[in-house]
Amino acid sequence: MGLLYIGAGTVHFVATKNYVHIMPAYLPDPRALVLISGAAEIAGGLGVLVPQTRRSAAWGLVALLVAVMPANLWMAQHPELVPSVPVWLLWFRLPLQLPLMWWAYRYTKADV
Repeated sequence: MGLLYIGAGTVHFVATKNYVHIMPAYLPDPRALVLISGAAEIAGGLGVLVPQTRRSAAWGLVALLVAVMPANLWMAQHPELVPSVPVWLLWFRLPLQLPLMWWAYRYTKADV
């Protein structure tokens, strides 16, 4: 799981523009939010790899997944922002957040 979030967070820095244009219009400073969320993913990914920080990092990832839900919903409601992605896939991504949250939550418990 750690490597997944490290990779996903890194993409926020490599392809920042791709994330900026899918941010909800009502949020301030989309670029900063993209970079902050990318840094949080990297930190959470690194944190779950270290036994001493695993639980708190996992809680951080659960919180991050909740925090990015508005952007995922916005993207599904505005498919013209990502015309290369099928609309059904944009909506399918929303319920996928639940297993990701569950997976991170598992790391808040006993050593995984």
